[in-house]
Amino acid sequence: MTTKQSLKIRIRKHVGAVAIEHALGGFARVSRLHPRARLSLHGVERIRDVAYRRTGSHAHLLDVYRPIARPIASHLPVVLYVHGGAFRMLSKDSHWLMALAFARRGHLVFNINYRLAPKHRFPAAIEDVCAAYAWVVENAARWGGDATRIVVAGESAGANLVTSLTIATTYHRREPWARAAFDMGVVPRATLPACGMFQVSDPARFARRRKLPAWTAEHIDVCSEGYLPKTAFAAPHGLDLADPLLVFERGDRPLRPLPPFFIIAGTHDPIFDDSRRLHAALGKVGAESELAVYPGEVHAFHALVWRPAARDAWRRMLEFVEKGDADETLSRHETRATLRGLP
Repeated sequence: MTTKQSLKIRIRKHVGAVAIEHALGGFARVSRLHPRARLSLHGVERIRDVAYRRTGSHAHLLDVYRPIARPIASHLPVVLYVHGGAFRMLSKDSHWLMALAFARRGHLVFNINYRLAPKHRFPAAIEDVCAAYAWVVENAARWGGDATRIVVAGESAGANLVTSLTIATTYHRREPWARAAFDMGVVPRATLPACGMFQVSDPARFARRRKLPAWTAEHIDVCSEGYLPKTAFAAPHGLDLADPLLVFERGDRPLRPLPPFFIIAGTHDPIFDDSRRLHAALGKVGAESELAVYPGEVHAFHALVWRPAARDAWRRMLEFVEKGDADETLSRHETRATLRGLP
């Protein structure tokens, strides 16, 4: 490849990434204008911009979504939500709808920011997610949450991060920030990774499996190139918490039992194969895993909550989370009624 061709590809990748970021961010802003977007209509309040790390950085803030009708001492189940965006874009503000969906169901939700690539490469994002997890375990009770009933959820890059976080809480790792999460002694009661890229290295594997449009393959490359360090880690398995799929595929056994996983994926998602592999690998290490496959659906389709497939995905995900809590479980009819009012 000539220097001119290489420069042309780099420019095209950059322009594509910027276009996607503006499109997704614009969609999130417009959705806030919907008549049903006002949180009070759903019986939910939001406490904005709570610091989970004392750095003064906007990247280390979270929002708390809380059911208004529940008393502070109500011991609510907790959700830590980690947004997607190829590790390089979006925020807690763009993912308010996901937090609302859980909060109106009766969960106390902590919707976080974290440092973004390419300015902050691996392991910055997962280090922040581990710090947020430890903070939530220590502070959930302030808002009426029960930290022993914490669920971790995220989509796309967020799916990778909550899967890596789950490894940090169940395997003894050498990284100090991962050990800090492990030392909290609290394992998530469920992990919900939707439409995830569970191995950030070797992004070309998707194109090897099936032919992809050039812009799609380039966007996957941008995700990997922006997140991973330019030089490989010298330590063995140094990229494990960027490639959590490979931990499970090696068959490494955790020191603590893994929580059950509920994985969502659409077959028209170019990274669909990672969800299939993750489901199979979790079985290899003895973990409970349910894979919900939606034929013809695209990446992060569950964000399009007006569509039947998205509503079914949310119904199944919420029922999976609540199946162990008889006092919190609603009937299928009630679940659909809960989702019907979402903007």
